[in-house]
Amino acid sequence: MTELTTSVEPPGSGPAHGAAVRSRLSLMGPPPGLTDEDPRDPLVEVAIPVYNEQHVLAASVRRLHTYLRATFPYRFVITIADNASTDGTWDVAQRLAVEIPEVDAVHLDRKGRGRALRHVWSTSVADVVAYMDVDLSTDLHAFLPLIAPLVSGHSDLAIGTRLSRGSAVVRGPKREFISRTYNLLLRTTLAARFSDAQCGFKAGRTEIVRALLPAVEDEAWFFDTELLLLAERNGLRIHEVPVDWVDDPDSRVDVVQTAADDLRGMARVARRVLSGAFNVPVPPRTREARLPTGMRRQLPSFAVIGVISTVAQLVLYALLRFLMPVVAANVVSYFLAAIANTAANRRFTFGVRGRRRAVRHQLEGGVAFLVGLAISTAGLAALNAASPDASRLVEVGALFALNLFAAVVRFVLLRAWVFHPRRAAEGSEPVLQEQSR
Repeated sequence: MTELTTSVEPPGSGPAHGAAVRSRLSLMGPPPGLTDEDPRDPLVEVAIPVYNEQHVLAASVRRLHTYLRATFPYRFVITIADNASTDGTWDVAQRLAVEIPEVDAVHLDRKGRGRALRHVWSTSVADVVAYMDVDLSTDLHAFLPLIAPLVSGHSDLAIGTRLSRGSAVVRGPKREFISRTYNLLLRTTLAARFSDAQCGFKAGRTEIVRALLPAVEDEAWFFDTELLLLAERNGLRIHEVPVDWVDDPDSRVDVVQTAADDLRGMARVARRVLSGAFNVPVPPRTREARLPTGMRRQLPSFAVIGVISTVAQLVLYALLRFLMPVVAANVVSYFLAAIANTAANRRFTFGVRGRRRAVRHQLEGGVAFLVGLAISTAGLAALNAASPDASRLVEVGALFALNLFAAVVRFVLLRAWVFHPRRAAEGSEPVLQEQSR
């Protein structure tokens, strides 16, 4: 028989949220049935909030479990979140938790979908948390596309949408009108950019969700709308997945009461936005940007060599300009500086020495030189055509700016082609070890 333990309430929830009993998955770790998986794989917890759903719960959970077991590439646990059911829902949930290793159950003694999700997500040990409606109105084939951008770190939250062109929806005109009107109100009054706030098919990175939850006040149907508005307001990325969705004719949702509660929730959020109280500290969306391998060492060396060769070229250009036309002076000075530049970068920037392949490196460096030469020559020709009487100082200044741009192009070509580590290793030994940072 399953051991029952009293769960710790999430921070900030207090007694108003009601006592909660959880059947297996607690802060200690995932269910025993998951221990044969690679612990390095991410764990996804799917919450199913229910209220008086004993007639459909077992079939839906078994269907979801079978689907995930057969197709889902990550570890998972399904948590049935029973919020104060008065029928046999909790008994069914307990039996499923005993029968299926990847199923857990939690019982709260007060109603509220938001309250149930808050509790499950706050105490989750998973890397990604999600939820879906117990009727499984959304086609399960959309679940992996919902989760994948969260596992990769590309997005912070993900939602299913029934209102995009790629969605296929079957529902009555009344609910279609209410849904579209509600989302239109969100966009016009609260500047929401997500398309469908009400689809019961959402997920988020656990660290992000935990950062947002203390600032979400609603405990019922407006809960996930408020969560999305808060995330968007704080610059987080929300991924949308078009879904196939079939309306459940046996839905227990009181549409009128829910609509009234949603309008009150929107007014409350609007007040918080205007007062500046709708901002929360959230974890960074992406890891700190880092330079590619070796570039931190290569850039300063390339820059120093570039400055020296540029100054040398400018001096040569100024001297040759007394003997040659503008374009010829640029070609000769650039050519001589490029030979020295390629040799210096070969040795000091990319750590390659020895005579072998040196000629090839110079020839390939010459291609990079030609690209840079084309840039600077075209720029000077354009300057000369536009202003034939331009002073030498203006010419030199323009050449300096053009050479800076050409230098960026040359660095890319030298790093990615001429002195790419695999090609450079063919004939030379690197003197300097590549640094990863």
